[in-house]
Amino acid sequence: MRRGKNALAFMLIFSAFILFLFLLMQPLTILRFKENISILFPAGWIGLEERNLLLIIQVIMLLVIIPVYILTFIFSWRYRANGGKAKYDPDLVDNRLAEYIWWGLPLVFTLLIAVLTWIKTYELDPYKPLESDKKPLTIQVVALQWKWLFIYPEEQLATINFIQIPKDVPIRFEITADAPMNSFWIPHLGGQIYAMPAMKTLLHLIANETGDFRGSSANISGEGFSGMNFTVRASSQEEYDDWINHAKEIATVDLDRQQFENLVKPTKNDPISYFKLTDNQLFNQIVMKYMHPRNE
Repeated sequence: MRRGKNALAFMLIFSAFILFLFLLMQPLTILRFKENISILFPAGWIGLEERNLLLIIQVIMLLVIIPVYILTFIFSWRYRANGGKAKYDPDLVDNRLAEYIWWGLPLVFTLLIAVLTWIKTYELDPYKPLESDKKPLTIQVVALQWKWLFIYPEEQLATINFIQIPKDVPIRFEITADAPMNSFWIPHLGGQIYAMPAMKTLLHLIANETGDFRGSSANISGEGFSGMNFTVRASSQEEYDDWINHAKEIATVDLDRQQFENLVKPTKNDPISYFKLTDNQLFNQIVMKYMHPRNE
């Protein structure tokens, strides 16, 4: 009897210690490796709002989960088979106050999460333009195998696996693919959105901090998937203008329909490269490439 009581006590104390250690080590681990956990340390307004929504929902769920774990330990101790001193009350099953608590509180929390998610889903719609006193910058994105083509239509410039954007300027990404379906993602700035052949999707983001951020493919697309990354550099407006001028100087290859067909060929780990955009309708032609011709 004593041995069983000691074993139960040890189990409860050990479980409580593990839970305490987890709650203590989780924030320390996050702070230690924050550079690799970009969604928790965003650099843009969209990413910040998405992070806050994630944390708020997690806290609400913990308001249910933590009491359940605590009560599990308490009931295990008070109602144990050997030595428990709690009084058995068969009428507790019809206790209305208890019923209201264990059914009402989870229902209220569930409704709160549902309403909050609905509001934020509308507010953070990726197709919704961002409010700003600055003119948005349009960048056209084409997912290839296994690289990213970025087109600056207003600047007559295109790049492979690199984009530079000015800080605090809304960015309108127009996204498509000339390869298997993919997913365009810049974790520091916001959530991902799919890139699909014969379709154009939109994503509005903004960088509120300067720095280099990692962009990636968030959808497995074959053997070159692991190297399908790109760099996003957020800078001041002056540095962005200087980069545009420098990129135009070193872009010695014209990007037209014929050159694009060369880029479509599958390659791995492509270096950063620059092109002069000579066909203003190239992106629209890529979107329409797989459309069936209309019967006249």
